[in-house]
Amino acid sequence: MNPNDSVLGMTAVVTGGSRGIGAEIAREIGRHGAKVAILGRDQGAVNEVCAEITGGGGQCEGVICDLASFEDVQRAAKEIEGRLGAADVLVNCAGVGLMGKKLLDCTGEEWERVMNTNLRGVFYAVKAFAPGMVEKGGGHIVNISSIASKNPLPGGAIYAASKWGLNGLSYSLAEELRENNVRVSLVCPGSVNTEFSEHAGRDLSRMLIPADVAHAVMMLLTQRPQSFVSELILRPTQKP
Repeated sequence: MNPNDSVLGMTAVVTGGSRGIGAEIAREIGRHGAKVAILGRDQGAVNEVCAEITGGGGQCEGVICDLASFEDVQRAAKEIEGRLGAADVLVNCAGVGLMGKKLLDCTGEEWERVMNTNLRGVFYAVKAFAPGMVEKGGGHIVNISSIASKNPLPGGAIYAASKWGLNGLSYSLAEELRENNVRVSLVCPGSVNTEFSEHAGRDLSRMLIPADVAHAVMMLLTQRPQSFVSELILRPTQKP
């Protein structure tokens, strides 16, 4: 294997890595030989995923972190650097949804709850981990967005706004960090069969699964060094 095509030995941080898509991304990166750090809020769930990765021969550290607090994210970054070294990879996967509620019925508290995780949390994670990548001379940032960032989403306007905002942040950050050999990419999946949202009336067997998103992330992380895929839109082969 060409070392440029591998994450072997890299330090990879996955926010929201204790469940759903984030957990599968953490497992997949760990299977390919990276040292994985999971950021999450549920100690039991974080421990469970870490145990799966280490039980399979990988290396994983779990850190409880509130992404809405820059001080807490900075504290987590220092802990991870002390245990695993500075991050080579940051996957921003933590997210919360708010579906089935028209915007005029939403509250300011609901706006803050979604934005604090889906957008502010990404900003804080980038602020905490990207400087180490710049200092090392390269790295990968992958932001998990949504196909909701491409289309109207009635009943989910706040969630859509957070993901449209994430796209704009990612495109701009990618241009800022290219000169530092840090690649910033987006993955925009359609509905994934997780507990994140309801799937009433859908054929679950046709839906995307977390492993599909994890595979897309690995594709981005193992690009040839001279290439830069800025965005992947992920759809199921057949409409569910």
